[in-house]
Amino acid sequence: MAEVATIGGMVKQYQVVLDPVKLAAYGIPHQMAIAAIRGANQESGGAVLELAETEYMVRASGYLENLADFRAIPLKLAGATPVTLGDVATIRTGPEMRRGIGELDGEGEAVGGVVILRSDQNARATIAAVKDKLAKLKAGLPEGVEIVTTYDRSALIDRAIDNLSQKLVEEFIVVALVCVLFLWHLRSSLVAIVSLPLGVMIAFIVMRQQGVNANIMSLGGIAIAVGAMVDGAVVMIENAHKHIEAWQREHPGKTLQGEAHWRVIVDAASEVGPALFFSLLIITLSFIPVFTLEAQEGRLFGPLAFTKTYAMAAAAALSVTLVPVLMGYWIRGRIPDESKNPLNRWLIRAYRPLLDAVLARPKTTLVVAVLVFLSAAWPISRLGGEFLPPLDEGDLLYMPSALPGLSAQKAAELLQQTNRQIRSVPEVASAYGKAGRADTATDPAPLVMFETIIQFKPRGEWRPGMTPEKLVEELDRAVQVPGLANIWVPPIRNRIDMLATGIKSPIGVKIASANLADIDRVAQQVERIAATVPGVSSALAERLTGGRYVDVAIDRAAAARYGLNVADVQSVVASLIGGQNIGETVEGLARYPINVRYPREWRDTPEKLAALPILTPGGSQITLGMVAEVRLSEGPPMLKSENARLSGWVYVDVRGRDLASTVADLQEAVAAGVQLEPGMSIAYAGQFEFMQRANARLKAVVPAALAIIFVLLYLTFRRIDEALLIMATLPFALTGGVWFLYAMGYHLSIATGVGFIALAGVAAEFGVIMLLYLKNAWTAQQAAGQAGEAGLPASIREGAVQRVRPKAMTVAVIVAGLLPIMIGSGTGSEVMSRIAAPMIGGMVSAPLLSLFVVPAAYWLMRSRAVQEASKPAP
Repeated sequence: MAEVATIGGMVKQYQVVLDPVKLAAYGIPHQMAIAAIRGANQESGGAVLELAETEYMVRASGYLENLADFRAIPLKLAGATPVTLGDVATIRTGPEMRRGIGELDGEGEAVGGVVILRSDQNARATIAAVKDKLAKLKAGLPEGVEIVTTYDRSALIDRAIDNLSQKLVEEFIVVALVCVLFLWHLRSSLVAIVSLPLGVMIAFIVMRQQGVNANIMSLGGIAIAVGAMVDGAVVMIENAHKHIEAWQREHPGKTLQGEAHWRVIVDAASEVGPALFFSLLIITLSFIPVFTLEAQEGRLFGPLAFTKTYAMAAAAALSVTLVPVLMGYWIRGRIPDESKNPLNRWLIRAYRPLLDAVLARPKTTLVVAVLVFLSAAWPISRLGGEFLPPLDEGDLLYMPSALPGLSAQKAAELLQQTNRQIRSVPEVASAYGKAGRADTATDPAPLVMFETIIQFKPRGEWRPGMTPEKLVEELDRAVQVPGLANIWVPPIRNRIDMLATGIKSPIGVKIASANLADIDRVAQQVERIAATVPGVSSALAERLTGGRYVDVAIDRAAAARYGLNVADVQSVVASLIGGQNIGETVEGLARYPINVRYPREWRDTPEKLAALPILTPGGSQITLGMVAEVRLSEGPPMLKSENARLSGWVYVDVRGRDLASTVADLQEAVAAGVQLEPGMSIAYAGQFEFMQRANARLKAVVPAALAIIFVLLYLTFRRIDEALLIMATLPFALTGGVWFLYAMGYHLSIATGVGFIALAGVAAEFGVIMLLYLKNAWTAQQAAGQAGEAGLPASIREGAVQRVRPKAMTVAVIVAGLLPIMIGSGTGSEVMSRIAAPMIGGMVSAPLLSLFVVPAAYWLMRSRAVQEASKPAP
């Protein structure tokens, strides 16, 4: 925990209200009174004194402790009589001027505290420790005082972890059932199933050592990897089954055991092991682009990339080490023939005629594949874009902005009014609002910025048919206050955006120029234009005019005639008008400020300010108006600069439409409707900025990752043409993911991009496995002396049809692993479903590509060489 920042409430202050008439009568300048107060509020030490061989530390206590001590401070001697501070001032306690107000449920002001977490610390553990401490403090609270929790992030953390943990268990069960159904042999299924928890455990161990916490993203990385993790074991086991069946056909009536059994297992493992290892390595390395993401997106998806990589790396290692050993021990006895499984029989019966049709027209098949790939252009053109899908955090933040010049009293009134309107919605459990800043350097908010944390009741207590989206719409209708532009955002999402860009809305428009008037004019034009763009729910430009000032323009020549310099006049303004804190009392552990100023009735109008008396060094009595001009003026309430240029911001909230389309229309409308002066510029920030940065990074890194995958493919097959075949098929595999996104109504985002990256790795694995089977079958055909023109299609049928079970299993286990994420609900499902959607859609196009396009392409690649080899020598 870094600190606890106070919100609202009053701070005790010792207020010294100087009487200017009495000061003048005694000839005491205000600087003398301030110096006297400071001199009377200090302690000193006198080193040590040795008495009877013992050291005594000497100390002189002098801190002010009460009002009587203040009144007794001497200022000067009038003859033999001391003039004290009580003779020329009224001393009292009162509240310090505040720039932050807290309010609860529209019932009145309430003091709050914000627990600020240190960077990279465990939020869940810290919150638990805070709760324990608060429980202990309750016993000592004064009567009528209670502690009310208005925001608790641990509930969100617990819901997210519980939801993802449940999905992981569901995935394990479904994947296990798929293995049993296809293999039809319990011990063989256990070989694949055992590698799953072992791989996950290895990933958790590495997470622990690295310091990666269990959260939505880290658990999500394992969740999307579960299906692919057993692929290697499945293919390895199925190949062992094939080899055992072949041995039993060659040795009828004999039992496979002993050295012969281990030799068959070793042959089966060594046949597919290298290719499997490289294919799983490809899936692992396909996530390199995710590791290169920067800033916010990098911190969000880094844990997911790490955990998925660890899980897939563990699966790759287990598939070539532990799995072959377990196969040797567990795959024994009578292995059921593949044809006896009704599911496998149906797959072969359905696949064989389709493959025959493909081999009869291989070129037509490739043309159809190209057309299917081109069809993805239609849904892509209609998909929207966003940085991340909105995460339902369970709580909501109401963050409007008021126009400049709002007083503290009016801000408190508006805060209570908006909180009362928020509480009128039945689903709201509490509404704690803040106007202005908390007592911390991390919160520079002005009084015109409101922040209200809204906690909702449990979903079971909501009205029938009520959803979070409908709730935001109802709140927006309920809270309608003139001068306030409503913005409703998730609390954590808002904090991350504010820390990264300072923009509290999804879109921010930044206007930069050297002239404040031009910036204000263009910002208000952008505000009006943005309000007309479809999808924009509110737009508010920060006003660079409207700040009200009382200017004291010092006349240097006039001040010099009275022996005053600028600092002397400014001291009157800062201390006597503004009320300067000149020190603080020390009362045990407490510290209270000491404030000096003139009475309110002497300083509540510009005319009275001009009449404030000043005692010159020569003893003359003059007024402030004699050495300065006091006037009212207007100016900017706040100045912002970026890249050494003045800037103004427009906050744009989006609802009911995707971010990318809204920004595109906004940019077009602003370009057409706003005339920029020379030297001005407009930039778009917020979540849109994150999305652009991530897209630019992926465009640069994805080609490099594809190059690495190509090298791995070449190392697997030792042929450039075969490596190029797998690479060329990857775009076709992504088509299904695009169509599925369109069907689900999802937008393109960083989450869906991660899903497509994962899909590309899995599609490469499918192509590698199919090509491996085709090559092995063709090699066996050649070894048998049947390498003629009839031998190539026969080997393709053998490699494709007879190995349809492992290919179907790899698809089934991946889909089975992703379905619980896709169809589930709960905290975190919005992000995880976007990652899973491209992979589930791709599980339609990628298997079709593997089952039909790869055999057709392989036929065309090898047929010419076979035909030329079959021609008689001249």
